[in-house]
Amino acid sequence: MSKFGEIIETNVPVLLDFYTEWDDACKSMHPVLRDVAAALGDKARVIKIDVEKNSELAEALRVKGLPTLMIYKQGEMKWRQSGEQDANTLIGLVQEYL
Repeated sequence: MSKFGEIIETNVPVLLDFYTEWDDACKSMHPVLRDVAAALGDKARVIKIDVEKNSELAEALRVKGLPTLMIYKQGEMKWRQSGEQDANTLIGLVQEYL
C-alpha cells in the first residue's frame, strides 16, 4: 500500500486501470491504454493494476466492476469509472488535469 502512495503522489496525472487477465472487457482495454500512454507521453502515467495480485488495494478502493479506471493527481482521486472507455475519452479526461 505504501508503494501505491508513491505512485499517486505525483504532479502528473496518473491513470490507473484495475483489471484481471481473464476478463474480456479488461483485455480489450489493453490496446486502448497503450494508445493513451503513447498519446500523453511523459505528461501523464498509465499504470495497470491486476486486482488478483493486489486484492488488498482493490478492496480498500472498493473496486467492484472491471475494468475500473481512476485518475489521481497529487494523491487525490479526480475521476473514477467502471467499464470500457475509448482512447480519446481517456486522453481528454487526463488532459483536464495536466
